[in-house]
Amino acid sequence: MNAFRAAFAVLPFLAVSALAQPTGFDARFTSRTMRVDLAHTGGTASETISLSKVVDDGPWAGSRTRLLDDSNLGKYFFEVRDLATNAPLYSRGYASLYGEWESTGEARTRTMTLSESLRFPWPKAPVQITLRKRDAKNLFREIFTTSVDPSSPDVNRAPLGPRGKVVTLLESGPASAKVDLLVIGEGYTAKEMPKLRKDADRLLAALFAEEPFKSRRSDFNVRLLELPCDESGVHRPQSGIHRRTPLSVQYNIFGSERYVLTYDDVALRDAASAAPYEFLEILVNDAQYGGGGIYGYQATCSADTAFADYVFVHEFGHHFAGLADEYYTSDVAYETGAAELPEPWEPNVTAHADAKSLKWKDLVKTGTAIPTPWEKEAYEKEARAYQAERRKRLAAGAPPSEIDALFTKQREWEEKFLASMPNAGKVGAFEGAAYEAKGLYRSSADCIMFTRDRVGFCPVCRRAIERVIDLYSR
Repeated sequence: MNAFRAAFAVLPFLAVSALAQPTGFDARFTSRTMRVDLAHTGGTASETISLSKVVDDGPWAGSRTRLLDDSNLGKYFFEVRDLATNAPLYSRGYASLYGEWESTGEARTRTMTLSESLRFPWPKAPVQITLRKRDAKNLFREIFTTSVDPSSPDVNRAPLGPRGKVVTLLESGPASAKVDLLVIGEGYTAKEMPKLRKDADRLLAALFAEEPFKSRRSDFNVRLLELPCDESGVHRPQSGIHRRTPLSVQYNIFGSERYVLTYDDVALRDAASAAPYEFLEILVNDAQYGGGGIYGYQATCSADTAFADYVFVHEFGHHFAGLADEYYTSDVAYETGAAELPEPWEPNVTAHADAKSLKWKDLVKTGTAIPTPWEKEAYEKEARAYQAERRKRLAAGAPPSEIDALFTKQREWEEKFLASMPNAGKVGAFEGAAYEAKGLYRSSADCIMFTRDRVGFCPVCRRAIERVIDLYSR
């Protein structure tokens, strides 16, 4: 690590006058994307980050005017500054697979290294990159810094040849002025490409049927990447089904049978570099219920479950807008029940349920009680009974259709129960959110981030989504 990093640190000094004064995107960047690959290591040992490589990652699809991120989203935040002048050039918040893993019990018993990457417009001059992480008080603390000279022999400027075929599904305008979503097929054979196209059309229709995506559809470009593989389906280790697919997407992430992601950031980024993109959703050719979503990184959805529409939209909410899960009765891999719960950075959950400091207080109507009463005990009793029945059926090897039928029955009950409460439809502070039964609050009794109910995004989630759309489309 030290020798490699030193190669990036020996950079020519540029006088301030050398960069005075052209401003604007074209003066500082090319039209390509720089990708800085990192190895993120931690667990029982101290957390460390090392530089792996710097490569060309395809055309730059992002805004050329909204280069600095003021959203305050993400567990991590990276900033790119001009090395000669220290002027900020680009910044973004994001979350990572490592950041989720360190919240599991496994992180206390072993060390793990996971790859992640930082993407930004290709600079014309040397830059300094600084990575920060939130502490328990939500303050960003520096955890890594390095410098990169784009003309260094250690920087690979060669574009990577396309790994698959790119198909445009929605073209609303130039990539620099729109949100660019790339949908990638995983586990589809060459003969199943027509099925991939139908799956993508169906699930994108579900996304753009929900507000605010429906009203802001013209702010999006959507492309589909076809990556044929030899066998249908993906790796499902808990079911004894083993596959080698282009992106190495699998079920059973962190030991959760329904959590679907890829650990292989390099494979994902290399494949995605075939098209301009800012956000990624991977369609998994499988009927087993599952999906996953990490802010600014990746989202996945099993295409053939009866709840694919819900999974696609829900997981995209995580990936696109940093929305937290609002449910708390399901089994999760993360450790819960801490004595002290810090304020979450996610915009739709809070630990501060008082009217004056509530982060969405402007959306609360006069007269709404904070915290907001709801039939919490009755809900928990029924929801946990469904979870117990689900575990029982999974242990017995129930087929995906049987689990879907159970979910349908649960949804029928939840929709009626939550809609009938006196505070249904109101914005308030309802206790129970983000895997915690006590101490964390969601803004509405029901939302697509809380249940599989057909209720769409609540007002707080809709506003959070709109803010991200604005960041990338203006």
